[in-house]
Amino acid sequence: MNYSKHLFGGILLLFSAILFSCNDDDKEPMPMPMPTGMTTTFDLASVSNPGISGKAEFIENDDNTTTINLMLSGTPSGGMHPAHIHFNTAAEGGDIALTLGTVMGGTGTSSVTVNTLDDGSAISYSQLINFDGYINVHASASDLSTLVAQGDIGENVLTGESKTYDLGTKDVAGISGTATFSQRKNDETLVKIMLNGTPDGGMHPGHIHFNTAAEGGGIAVTFTPVDGTSGMSVTNVAMLDESTPITYDELLDFDGYVNIHLSADELSTLVAQGDIGQNELTGVEKVYDLGEKDVAGISGTATFKERMNGEALAILELMNTPEDGMHPAHIHANTALQGGGILFTFNPVNGATGMSQTNFAMLDDETMVGYDDLMDFNGYINVHLSADALSTLVAQGDIGQNELTGESKMYVLGEKDVPGISGMVTFQERVNGTTLATLEVQNTIPGSEHPAHIHENTAAIGGGIKVTFTPVDGNSGMSMTNIVALDDMTAITYDQLLMYNGYVNVHLSMAELGVVVAQGNIGSNAN
Repeated sequence: MNYSKHLFGGILLLFSAILFSCNDDDKEPMPMPMPTGMTTTFDLASVSNPGISGKAEFIENDDNTTTINLMLSGTPSGGMHPAHIHFNTAAEGGDIALTLGTVMGGTGTSSVTVNTLDDGSAISYSQLINFDGYINVHASASDLSTLVAQGDIGENVLTGESKTYDLGTKDVAGISGTATFSQRKNDETLVKIMLNGTPDGGMHPGHIHFNTAAEGGGIAVTFTPVDGTSGMSVTNVAMLDESTPITYDELLDFDGYVNIHLSADELSTLVAQGDIGQNELTGVEKVYDLGEKDVAGISGTATFKERMNGEALAILELMNTPEDGMHPAHIHANTALQGGGILFTFNPVNGATGMSQTNFAMLDDETMVGYDDLMDFNGYINVHLSADALSTLVAQGDIGQNELTGESKMYVLGEKDVPGISGMVTFQERVNGTTLATLEVQNTIPGSEHPAHIHENTAAIGGGIKVTFTPVDGNSGMSMTNIVALDDMTAITYDQLLMYNGYVNVHLSMAELGVVVAQGNIGSNAN
């Protein structure tokens, strides 16, 4: 057999077949894919160059392929920008899933039609627009680490729903910012922290902790550290650190707070902090005055701020506390004049700052209370000098229903049987309608006590005792009494006292009630 002849013949036949095929006018060309009309567009935000941004357009074709067009503005002429779809969110990072067309700098566009990922696995339009991924557009093939545009796609796209929490200054002056929680299509959360005043080059660990900042608690979620140079951190939150899944809606109701630390080596130094979720403050608050008591110059305020969950953040702020002091503080039952047992214990006031912060959610006996309960609370606040000197009060103030409204009425108490002694009585209205009565008498006798009463009728007519005051202290000339009822237990309000048919007598002593040192008509009898 002539193998050379047969080999040549075979080659000739093959060439003829190829030639015939190429000139076969009857063979139909492969049809071009046609769009079905279904398109989805994703935003591509600027990264390294604020002037470059754009969109990624996904077009469904009738042959089960997808055309992906990238359209950027601001790309430099002559540039060649590789682009890819990566797995996961941009905040998490991930490997390349699909290589896209290279964006030409002059036009800012690229286009590629695909039906598989880079590993050969099939992927449809529907799967792509719901893909767990993001797009990166790079500066060049030789500089892939520099991104010119980036955007989450598919299930990672943001819905537009977001919540921003304030992060206040803590241990380092001048650093504060915000934490913004943005909902994704898959109900996970993009958390973006933005701080002002962070030092260049610093790396600041951040976490969500359980409970309120005032209470403290363990770490629930670990953020990507805040870059000190940019002041930014982005983290995808899909679960707690112990792997319990958590959605965007669950985060907005989370019992937690955010801490941003100075560094990994100095976690005890906080640069910013803020309550989140159900612990967020509503903006509604109530401020009570804490007046000076046994230590001259120390006074301040107690501010209760409403939380979303109905609890309250209690902040005590005192002026002129000693730097090395720690001042216990409590809410007591009743008015300060009446006195009462401890109902609620605050975190001690730090003398160096004059501050204390405590979460107000239950009393010491575990009775649940909240911000609204405070408005009708029958109590007062005591701030003590120290744990060893609880009897020495540095500040005090009535709260809740015992707070003074600001309405008051003053009556003159004129001189009577003892020359030079006179004064006034002031009635102040409380929120609950009762009255704080304050007697201020001048030139009283040191070391003595002067009984005082409201009598019925006018001073000229005279009448029986109806209300007994706390005796006037001869050293200070002062007396304070809470008036809720007459001595016979008949209730009487502030408004009724201002219309009462009566007068006030201040007596020389219990042994000499017949000697009146000051007197004045009140209520309907006042001039």
